[in-house]
Amino acid sequence: MVQNKKISKRPVIENRQAKFNYDLGESFEAGISLLGWEVKSIRASRVDIKDGYVLMKKGEAWLMGISISPMKEVTYEVEPLRTRRLLLTKPELSKIFKSTQEKGLTCLPIKIFWQNNLVKLKISLGKGKSKFDKRESI
Repeated sequence: MVQNKKISKRPVIENRQAKFNYDLGESFEAGISLLGWEVKSIRASRVDIKDGYVLMKKGEAWLMGISISPMKEVTYEVEPLRTRRLLLTKPELSKIFKSTQEKGLTCLPIKIFWQNNLVKLKISLGKGKSKFDKRESI
């Protein structure tokens, strides 16, 4: 008796430009506050996180610059570049805020992945590379 095992290959969207343009340091795992059509579009890999960044406002983390293209089934008007709230703990938020303000680091989205039927985002603190460093990494 052969059992058919369904291997769920859920898409993992990576930001390869961030690894090339920044020296990445500490990373965090955050949840994202999404709408239903956005989750379906992420399942279909219709996401561009290349120009994304994380902005801190009033003690909360907001994801900016990520484009989620709507599917054809969406009948109402949607905004693909809207800001999305990141779900982090207070110690993580304070650590990100301190490092971006005092050390001058940038918080970037690295990867979108699935974990127990939830969409998660891996964000990382990074310092920009100079042209010399980029040539060295090539």
